[in-house]
Amino acid sequence: MDTRNRFFKQVLWLFILLVLQLQISAQILPPKPVKPPTPVGTQVVVFKTQDFKLDSKLMGREMPYRVILPVNYKTSNEKTFYPTVYLLHGLTGHFDNWADKTKLTDYAEKYNYIIVMPEGDNGWYSDSASVPNDRYESYIIKELIPEIDKKFRTVADKKHRAVAGLSMGGYGSIKFGLKYPEMFSLVGSFSGALGAATLTEKEVGTTGTVAASILSVYGIADSQTRQANDIFQIVKEISPDKIKSLPFIYVDCGTEDFLYQNNREFANLLQKKKIPHEFRQLPGGHDWKFWDSQIKEFLELSDKFIK
Repeated sequence: MDTRNRFFKQVLWLFILLVLQLQISAQILPPKPVKPPTPVGTQVVVFKTQDFKLDSKLMGREMPYRVILPVNYKTSNEKTFYPTVYLLHGLTGHFDNWADKTKLTDYAEKYNYIIVMPEGDNGWYSDSASVPNDRYESYIIKELIPEIDKKFRTVADKKHRAVAGLSMGGYGSIKFGLKYPEMFSLVGSFSGALGAATLTEKEVGTTGTVAASILSVYGIADSQTRQANDIFQIVKEISPDKIKSLPFIYVDCGTEDFLYQNNREFANLLQKKKIPHEFRQLPGGHDWKFWDSQIKEFLELSDKFIK
């Protein structure tokens, strides 16, 4: 019995000594620094994309779009305004493609641009001949761009605005530059589906996404909608005076791309009409590896044209 009592007393004393040791150690160690509170009104800048929605009257529904703001946008003076670059996605794509499938957010850090990525669905950035509320051209030109200029600190003029896109978006960006030259200083097309408005059922068939979108947007062959959106025809008919007002046109396409010949023909037409442009023929296909490299190139080129 005495042996057990002595054992419990020893354990108790060891426990007491351990507690005392911990208390002494706590007093010796320096106190953990307390992070000062963030001053009221101070914003922590995080470089990232932001998604918004525009309640479009022309489209009859909410239209999503994504924005990348300059790194210093939130900390800059309220009197600081920025150029804007619009990036258009391709067929079967959506507004989030550019930021999700390329290193665009990394490349954008070098530039003080507000980058806007609209939703174009499969609408070819045109006003549909068959669906009244699918007015993608009018929506972007008449609603989205004014919305961006109102919502953000943009320099809302031609010299500080550019538009570019891939595949369907390449076609859309060049069409916008040709039809609204007063709005853009630079337009870019990467692997552009430049002959979209002239594609017929014989060429695209009657089934599948491409066929459905082409026929829905442009209607039957030789329709008024096709003529109004045929960028080859627009260039052929353009007057010398209007050529002077056009934005600089950048066109590129991979030599392994199925749209390569179509792009070469368009570049030859620009050359014939003496329209200022640059055409790059590069190794590559119709894929995100190519478009990732080209958006980087386009942003570097933009420094020469966007003031």
